[in-house]
Amino acid sequence: MHSHLLPGLDDGAETVEQSVELLRKLQSFGYRKLIMTPHIMGDFYRNTPAGIRGALAQVQAAATAAGIEVELACAAEYYLDEALVRRLETGEELLSFGEKRYVLFETSYINEPFNLQEVVFGLQSAGYQPVLAHPERYTYLYGRFPDLEKIKANGALLQLNLNSLVGYYSSGAKRVAEKLIDSGMVDFVGTDTHNLKHTAALERVLQSDYLTKLLRLPLRNTEL
Repeated sequence: MHSHLLPGLDDGAETVEQSVELLRKLQSFGYRKLIMTPHIMGDFYRNTPAGIRGALAQVQAAATAAGIEVELACAAEYYLDEALVRRLETGEELLSFGEKRYVLFETSYINEPFNLQEVVFGLQSAGYQPVLAHPERYTYLYGRFPDLEKIKANGALLQLNLNSLVGYYSSGAKRVAEKLIDSGMVDFVGTDTHNLKHTAALERVLQSDYLTKLLRLPLRNTEL
């Protein structure tokens, strides 16, 4: 429920051919369904629901032609910025996934947003269930684990990136990921796949002891 495989929309796959190559690799890991989530970010990645759904249809057709038997769906990864706040204020459609209308969102990795809880409340008020992407990667929360607990207690579910288990992003992200698993705080797990470097790291994740521990948690992926 978190990957960047739709072509030409963000910093993930650039072409349909790359999308198919990544899909084939993820299928080999055992994936049976993928909810792809391109970035939506202010003026930088100005994707729309219509454009994302169009890219999904294109990839679905290519996957079928390639004999890839993976169910494909789409949502988005929203950046917490003024554009997201405006969408909430105007009631603009947000791309969600699952029957509970999960909305995946992220923040700056370095700068703490002043309005995180306000946005979480806004999403809830609009009928969505907010899901904070890769909380282990936000350096402004390092050494502040009680704040992660508060974010979850205040209504945001937490989604872990698999590659964090092997230190792909940083040793700090790995430590926080392990603590989140040890504390039973992970609600969703995703690959956040952008390219073949990410799928290569996923092969190492398969040998991780923490992967076994993670998969014992009551992850909401199973309801999708």
